[in-house]
Amino acid sequence: MPDNLTSDSLTPESSATENFAINVRGLSKCFGEKRAVDKVDLRVRRGEVFGFLGPNGSGKTTTIRMLCGLLTPDEGEGTCLGFDIMSESSEIKKQVGYMTQKFSLYEDLTIEENLLFVARMYEGINPREMCEKTLDELGLTSRRRELAGALSGGWKQRLALAACIMHDPKLLLLDEPTAGVDPKARRAFWDEIHQLAARGVTILVSTHYMDEAERCHRLAYLSYGELLVHGTPQSLVDQSHLITWRVEGDDLQNLTHQLLARPGVETAAPFGSRLHVSGANKAALEHAIAPFRERSPNSWRQIKPSLEDVFIHFMLEAKDNVTLEGGGQ
Repeated sequence: MPDNLTSDSLTPESSATENFAINVRGLSKCFGEKRAVDKVDLRVRRGEVFGFLGPNGSGKTTTIRMLCGLLTPDEGEGTCLGFDIMSESSEIKKQVGYMTQKFSLYEDLTIEENLLFVARMYEGINPREMCEKTLDELGLTSRRRELAGALSGGWKQRLALAACIMHDPKLLLLDEPTAGVDPKARRAFWDEIHQLAARGVTILVSTHYMDEAERCHRLAYLSYGELLVHGTPQSLVDQSHLITWRVEGDDLQNLTHQLLARPGVETAAPFGSRLHVSGANKAALEHAIAPFRERSPNSWRQIKPSLEDVFIHFMLEAKDNVTLEGGGQ
């Protein structure tokens, strides 16, 4: 996947429906008075790992559910896997694997029993053969008789992924799939994801982990129902126009409070023994930090903003659209 590919760079010839697993325009959904998703345009290439970023309540889950046919949009048009999202949702469901935030398999069944149960829901396949193939592919064979409820978070995650890909879907929708999972298990999970993408499976994943976001081919940032920016991780950093300084030294906690009181400083975030000081207005930021740079023994250096710096910058700019009780939309 080319690193410099963004939706804006696509030519009319390359934007034919067959080139995209997802191609929707004006996607909207309301829950009572709240507009959870507001006129979202989204195009995701086949075989692409596409990441959704945004605060809780920004519309990530609602958008995913509309794309896979679990929710009907109030407005909008387009296709998912070549099928109309408004009139052919049943066809979309057959070719999609959806992994929810919460583990949704039966905890009082074994790994093998869960997979056999899922396999029997699909027509035209041999459940036993599908189960054996999936157990082998996901490294679950040796644990096949363990109860799902007794598994660690990482193994539950692997089982949930196995259930999603049993029927060889063309599109995987993963809703914060690694929440609460240790770093080693998360890395193994993402290795599996990229192997699937290399085989041509399109993957749409929502995440709050910046290291995971950096592993996506492209990203979209949703802010309370609206799609603010989209592109490669590098292009999002560029689009933010954020200026960041790294400070190293002593008494950074006190320095943080002083800096945040200065106009032009949007964020001052500690990273271990370092401090990232950021702002979108270069002149205002430099004016704000000048007195500290002149009299402080700390080391100051302008650096490239991290994706986390950019993520926090977008969150500060976001305007809440009245969060529903319980959030999560």
